[in-house]
Amino acid sequence: MAAAEKPHMNLAIIGHIDHGKSTLVGRLLYETGTVPAHIIEKYKAEAEAKGKGSFAFAWVMDSLKEERERGITIDIAHKRFDTDKYYFTIVDCPGHRDFVKNMITGASQADAAVLTIDAKDGVMEQTKEHVFLSRTLGINQLIVAINKIDSVDYSEDRFNEVKEDASTLIKMVGYKPEDVHFIPTSALLGANVAEKSKETPWYKGPTILEALDMFTEPEKPTNLPLRIPVQDAYTISGIGTVPVGRVETGTMKPGDKVIFMPSGASGEVKSIEMHHEAIEEALPGDNIGFNVRGVGKKDVRRGDVVGPVSDPPTVADEFTAQIVVLQHPSAITVGYTPVFHCHTSQTACTFMSLDKKLDPRSGQVVEENPAFIKSGDAAIVTIKPTRPLVIEEVKKIPQLGRFAIRDMGQTIAAGMCISIKKR
Repeated sequence: MAAAEKPHMNLAIIGHIDHGKSTLVGRLLYETGTVPAHIIEKYKAEAEAKGKGSFAFAWVMDSLKEERERGITIDIAHKRFDTDKYYFTIVDCPGHRDFVKNMITGASQADAAVLTIDAKDGVMEQTKEHVFLSRTLGINQLIVAINKIDSVDYSEDRFNEVKEDASTLIKMVGYKPEDVHFIPTSALLGANVAEKSKETPWYKGPTILEALDMFTEPEKPTNLPLRIPVQDAYTISGIGTVPVGRVETGTMKPGDKVIFMPSGASGEVKSIEMHHEAIEEALPGDNIGFNVRGVGKKDVRRGDVVGPVSDPPTVADEFTAQIVVLQHPSAITVGYTPVFHCHTSQTACTFMSLDKKLDPRSGQVVEENPAFIKSGDAAIVTIKPTRPLVIEEVKKIPQLGRFAIRDMGQTIAAGMCISIKKR
């Protein structure tokens, strides 16, 4: 079966730094035949020469030279691999602190996620942050890989301890532990990734590859209006300006009249390509490049959203949102202006009013117009972007209605847009 006919899923690999995300990705690409053995051998030799033998698989992903030298995953690398049922694009989400904003862009494009937790370390700060974010960003399907199981001598007891903690955590944000596979893995040695490991006879569940095929295919929101957040725009000789992004909702065909918001530049779609091949129709989930007649490099920037001229993306003058505060050193008050990460946009926005404080568990109003909100609180708030921002009501177009709020190098809160006062 050709890859094109298989249903496509975007998979985020999330988890704390050094819990083996990149190694797991490298292993998945290797086991599905995506990365030829000789490439792995080449990386291995290179890694061993630098005294980092165990990094060979991770290096498959970190092909950026700078990342190799620093030994961490920085940007989101898009890689694809096939299982029996799906073809996956991996959105590799960095675990390193400074890179949570990349994690947000990565996770917001994903349909499902694999959370890696080091069997020795267990649940860490970032494990919590990533789980919380993936839920807020709308990832509904999850696998938990309890990784480096070899480092705890394949101990079933230790596995169960970590599983217990992880279950508590994911339950807190609304995943049902009974719907989630917890898998003891060693990405480095390949245990329970593609094949069942003899070292874990006590584990009766699926391997990672089997569990990936148990995901349900995401609904493609083709009935919603077209929305493509722009990730970047390239100038390609002979073609011109090529914006790149993932189709979130709707469909796009050559000949369609589209508009970029907030810039307002518009034109007719000339061509669309995916994985370097021209396509006649782009569907939700497709990562595409496209060319629009009359739209140049100066008209397009990351964070713009493309939609049909007949139903343009909404630009907010102000919006009302429901948020949950993850962490804040003091408290959030009116006038606070952190950065909102919404689809591909990063925009400073001001808290104009705190309307209601909610009980995060029940959603009931506990206080009208609170003076401040702090870590652990949920609230309804009114927000004003400092420059034009495209955002949609979560009820109408959920894919463009969620956001994370960052400040001081950390994720402060996450939320969703309830109503919009248009610009």
